[in-house]
Amino acid sequence: MASSNSKPQKIDFFFDIMCPWAYQTSLWVREVRRLNGLHINWRFFSLEEINRPDGKKHPWERALAYGWSPLRVAARLRRQDMALCDAWYAACGQALHTDGRKPHDPEIARELLIAIGAKADDWDLALSDETTNDDVKSDHFYASEKLAAFGVPILVFSPSEMQSEKTVFGPVVVPAPMGEDALALWDLTVAYTRINGLYEMKTPKTKTDLEFIGRVFTPYLQARDWQSIQNPAP
Repeated sequence: MASSNSKPQKIDFFFDIMCPWAYQTSLWVREVRRLNGLHINWRFFSLEEINRPDGKKHPWERALAYGWSPLRVAARLRRQDMALCDAWYAACGQALHTDGRKPHDPEIARELLIAIGAKADDWDLALSDETTNDDVKSDHFYASEKLAAFGVPILVFSPSEMQSEKTVFGPVVVPAPMGEDALALWDLTVAYTRINGLYEMKTPKTKTDLEFIGRVFTPYLQARDWQSIQNPAP
C-alpha cells in the first residue's frame, strides 16, 4: 500500500492544454494534491512550437493558435492567482478531453472563464497583451532548452537536501489513477527521481491498450481542429 503520510512536495508541472496525455497526468497530480497536500506550480509548454515545421509561423505570430492562445490566457490568470490558472487548465482540459468542446474557440473560452470565476474579457485582454506571449515563451524555452523537454507532461521536483532538481517526463498513464493507486504511483515517481542514471521505463502498448486509449481520447480527437505532428524524442 502506498504511504498516505508522504510529506507534501512541490512540483512544477509543464502542460499544453492541447495534450491529452498531459491532461490525464494532471488529473492524477490533482488527486495526489487532494490526498497529500502536493503543491503544484503550473507552467507552460507549447507542442505547436516544439513540433513546428521549418518555414511555418511561430504560434505567437498567429492571431489565434489552438494551444498557444489558451496558454496566454493561462499566463494572464497566473499573474492574478495560481488557483485561477489551475481552474482554467482544469476547465479547458475537461472541455476538450472529456466533453469534446473547443476551448480555443473564443465564445467557448469566454464561457469557461465565467464558469471559473474569472472575467469573460480575460480572453481578449490576454490576447491583446504582448507580454502574455513573453510569459509562455519564457516557460517553454526554459523547458526545451534548460530541461531538454520534448513534450508534456513534464514534472520538475524542487531540490532537497537529498538531491538536486530532478525532471521527469510523465508519468504517462490512462486513465488517471485515483485514491490509493494515485498515491502508489506518486511514491513510484518519487522513487524514480532518486535513481541516478535511470532515464526511461516503458510498458509496450498492445492492440487492446491502443483501442482503449483511443476510446478515452475520442472526445479530443473529435474536437481538435489540428493534426498531430510529433518530432521523435531524443
